[in-house]
Amino acid sequence: MDMMSMVTSLLAAQAGNTQTQVAVTILKSNADAEKSAVLTLLGAGTPSLANVGAGIGGNLNISA
Repeated sequence: MDMMSMVTSLLAAQAGNTQTQVAVTILKSNADAEKSAVLTLLGAGTPSLANVGAGIGGNLNISA
């Protein structure tokens, strides 16, 4: 194997490694976005109103 083909194969390996790192980062970002969407739909992100006083956090009638 000559020197040029060895250099070319090393550069190709580095490019493949970079592409893999970018793909992993994008997949993690997509998974985090999906998790956030599911938690929002399930209402898991809403704060609890168990320890507040009476009348706090209720619906406000603005039609009057």
